[in-house]
Amino acid sequence: QVQLVESGGGSVQAGGSLRLSCAASGLPFSSHVMAWFRQAPGKEREFVAGVDRSGGRAYYADSVKGRFTISRDNAKNAVYLQMISLKPEDTAVYYCAATTYYSVSYDSREYGYWGQGTLVTVSS
Repeated sequence: QVQLVESGGGSVQAGGSLRLSCAASGLPFSSHVMAWFRQAPGKEREFVAGVDRSGGRAYYADSVKGRFTISRDNAKNAVYLQMISLKPEDTAVYYCAATTYYSVSYDSREYGYWGQGTLVTVSS
């Protein structure tokens, strides 16, 4: 079956960095658009970043532009989220998601596969 397994979360001070990884299995990885979403306590899940099938085009939420970088390695069936200059408002559970939709979507309903999430906590 399809599995998306996130790793790399943790606790960091404001201004610090983390790199999230998502390992995919059970699906033709290079045929799927990949994205990261996050959900903070008491808030709705929101789009963070997405990357097209080839890895050639990336899209970001305004709140993370210039600080986060999404990338993928189709040979390793993995997608990454490099996060720098972290802020307390970045604290959330981060989810990896996959879709066969033709392009990156900011709408979580377009994504059929989800990981279990990894917690990122940024302290001030």
